[in-house]
Amino acid sequence: MSVSQLTAWFQSLYRTDAWIYQVFLVVLFTVFANALVRYLLKRLAAQLARTATYWDDALIDAARRPLAWLVWVVGLSVAAELVAPDARSELFDFVDPARRLAIIGLVVWFLVRFINNVAHALVQPREGHTPVDVTTATAISRLLRISVIITAALVAAQSLGFSISGVLAFGGVGGIAVGFAAKDLLANFFGGLMIYLDRPFVVGEWIRSPDRNIEGTVEHIGWRLTTIRTFDRRPLYVPNSAFATISVENPSRMSNRRIFETLGLRIEDADRLPAIVAEVRAMLQAHPELDATQTLIVNFNGVGPSSLDFFVYTFTRTTVWVEYHAVKERVLFQVLEIIARHGAQLARPTTRLLRDDEVGSGGRAEGNPKS
Repeated sequence: MSVSQLTAWFQSLYRTDAWIYQVFLVVLFTVFANALVRYLLKRLAAQLARTATYWDDALIDAARRPLAWLVWVVGLSVAAELVAPDARSELFDFVDPARRLAIIGLVVWFLVRFINNVAHALVQPREGHTPVDVTTATAISRLLRISVIITAALVAAQSLGFSISGVLAFGGVGGIAVGFAAKDLLANFFGGLMIYLDRPFVVGEWIRSPDRNIEGTVEHIGWRLTTIRTFDRRPLYVPNSAFATISVENPSRMSNRRIFETLGLRIEDADRLPAIVAEVRAMLQAHPELDATQTLIVNFNGVGPSSLDFFVYTFTRTTVWVEYHAVKERVLFQVLEIIARHGAQLARPTTRLLRDDEVGSGGRAEGNPKS
């Protein structure tokens, strides 16, 4: 076969199956483009990791996978359009709408990843950066994600030829029906929204309610339920609407913890009581683990059936439960030492029994004036 004949054969083969070579070149170019994009983003991420800001890291990390998939979506859709004239199949009519939906989905994926990365970075402690509390970051990120998804759904409907005004009108009428059918769900949703806005508590704090049997550490604040881990390690799921009608106490935000104890001395130690009270008061005022700027009271406040009672009222500097009890223990030991040093003793409950013949004589036996 001559050279001219071989050239003519290749030309006839190309004219017959030209789309095959074109598709092959497009797929090959897509593979190389995908590899190049991954390589460049990896190098760029390594360079940006050296900077102090977290916005660029969040952006690159969010874009890596969606951008790689975008290359494949564009490449394969172009290849499908090249095949369409020779394939003569109605399936290829959906290539353009599918490409639009895929691009919209990839944009949503990128934005959601970026929002999540920023929310995660905001709650992490960094040098020169005050971390945002988890509750606020979670609430804002959820609202942004919902906004992105709703906007993407409307754009996708518009790209498919649906009337956005009709969809919105249907949503307005349907929203009324849904509101009546799901009023409890909406009450929980707005209850969760109020928790995010008012922030009476955040994740990790200890809360309790005097109105309900609710006490424990907040583990998760959702749009419908708040999860609380009780002190016996059981999960407690509280609908968010409940927090709109009950009082909530947040002991995690207390500034001090209180020590309030009443001690009783024997009746015969009455002469020692003023010195004991004065020394206990001085000890508490000089105690390094107590907050002297808060109310501090040590006073004799009553006579019991068999005791002279004085009380200790003061506040610790620490609010940690375990540390508080350790401080309280040391304070009470010091009070007992002061009482013992003055030769006094704590009173013991006593009961005196009178005979019938003693009752009428005011405690004396009749016929015995010495009794």
